[in-house]
Amino acid sequence: MHIRKNMIQNNEGFKCKNCRRVVEPHPGGSCRNHCPHCLYSLHVDLDVPGDRANDCQGLMAPIGMENNKKKGIRILHMCKTCGFQIYNRTAPDDDWELVCCLSRVPQG
Repeated sequence: MHIRKNMIQNNEGFKCKNCRRVVEPHPGGSCRNHCPHCLYSLHVDLDVPGDRANDCQGLMAPIGMENNKKKGIRILHMCKTCGFQIYNRTAPDDDWELVCCLSRVPQG
């Protein structure tokens, strides 16, 4: 675990709670925040990315995507338990066919 300003970097593997596949650590050394196979995430962070302090623990479904000029292609996740929404950057080993199938979120 590596702590940066406003972020706790955890590059750990896990077993996906949605598709049950084993997920290896992020290939670029960054934080892994969703499954590259099904794009699902977990609602585990509370105040700071990587803090893993949220009691919700709900599955976060990929519901959209955007191409942000500064942050690149990002996936919009929505918690199936509480409705919370957040964008997460894509990873090099994400299933790009699934990413491309996500609806583009209208820019407002």
